[in-house]
Amino acid sequence: MAERIAASLLPAASPSPSTRRATVAAAAAAASFPSPCSARTGLRLRSHQPLLSQKAAGRGRGVRVVRCMAASDAAQLKGAREDIKDLLKTTYCHPILVRLGWHDSGTYDKNIEEWPQRGGADGSLRFDAELSHGANAGLINALKLIQPIKDKYPGITYADLFQLASATAIEEAGGPKIPMKYGRVDVTAAEQCPPEGRLPDAGPRDPAEHLREVFYRMGLDDKEIVALSGAHTLGRARPDRSGWGKPETKYTKDGPGEPGGQSWTVGWLKFDNSYFKDMKFLSQLPSEEQKEQDLLVLPTDAALFEDPSFKVYAEKYAEDQEAFFKDYAEAHAKLSDLGAKFDPPEGFSLDDDMSAAPADEKTEEAISFVAAAPPPVAPEPEPAAEPTPEPVAAAVATATVDDNNGAAPQPEPFVAAKYSYGKRELSESMKQRIRAEYEGFGGSPDKPMQSNYFLNIMILIAGLAFLTSLVGN
Repeated sequence: MAERIAASLLPAASPSPSTRRATVAAAAAAASFPSPCSARTGLRLRSHQPLLSQKAAGRGRGVRVVRCMAASDAAQLKGAREDIKDLLKTTYCHPILVRLGWHDSGTYDKNIEEWPQRGGADGSLRFDAELSHGANAGLINALKLIQPIKDKYPGITYADLFQLASATAIEEAGGPKIPMKYGRVDVTAAEQCPPEGRLPDAGPRDPAEHLREVFYRMGLDDKEIVALSGAHTLGRARPDRSGWGKPETKYTKDGPGEPGGQSWTVGWLKFDNSYFKDMKFLSQLPSEEQKEQDLLVLPTDAALFEDPSFKVYAEKYAEDQEAFFKDYAEAHAKLSDLGAKFDPPEGFSLDDDMSAAPADEKTEEAISFVAAAPPPVAPEPEPAAEPTPEPVAAAVATATVDDNNGAAPQPEPFVAAKYSYGKRELSESMKQRIRAEYEGFGGSPDKPMQSNYFLNIMILIAGLAFLTSLVGN
């Protein structure tokens, strides 16, 4: 069986015997020890001829296609996202879906390395053991809303669905695009749920210190604490769930959605920086006047404008919505990844081109038996052409002033032997004949000829020199 599996991975060209034995052994090992991406279904190898991607082909390397199941199917996640958008349009459940994602990931403890003991975004919130925690009061309603979507798309995990719903709710309410990734693995039993007490409390004795204690444990800093607090621009608090807020206010008594509760902002279904604006305004009012505003201010909200470090960011976000959106998007994405175990380990994005392919198909580079093309042979350089002798007149004309010690260029005196062939010295009679021919063409030692005349003289001299050498021999 292992040999048949290995054979399906080999190209048409036969490898060497030693290579074939190594490949068979590797395939047998792979069949015995499933890869991490096959944790749910086991490794499935299909017979494929080796493929050459454009990138790999340029390097002379091959690729093979290995089929394995990721934690969630990208196509189903995209379908679920569209269904969540439709759900938001009809139920106005943006706030509770944001809270659902946050409370699943917010149990993370950076001091614990083991998964799932460390908590975080692992889908454990679907179990009654965790839903019953005091901080999760009312979240059963969020589960009821999205369970039909989970049933429709069984190829996605609860951990991914919770975070997808949270990010989509922010974006659909007018908030920033969250740079999310997916592939979170679910816990499988209630015994894997984190202990109670890891989520923030709305009314601690020291609000600022409490926020730091909880969020620092997650690995977040002051800027991220304040940015994430800005999500209170959405939603309401209900006394029958959290113990905070009024049964209803002038902003919530008529809905939309289920009426009642007390909101932090007037437009509590619109994601913007109004939370910081309202908190800044209310923080300057006496407590009695704050109550008259019908807007909710929790002790942890007030701390944002009381603590010196928090206040820097809170005031910045009250003035600059773009800065708030940028920091919030980064903090939300970080929160959604806390404690998660991803399959594939690097996760995947629904907005990448790669996600258009089936989520359970990954292309990985493999050792190729395709011989690399030999490097191209550089052409031999053509022999350089022999330099053409420069005419004397041209050489004189191009001489620089410095070549003559500052004097004007002087004509070169005629020396017949300079133009002779080889090293043989011309006889006096030959010199006189050449001189006569030279002067016959209009040349003289004091007056250089035009370049075309001089070229003819050079040809003539060369011919005479050649004849002279023959006569001498």
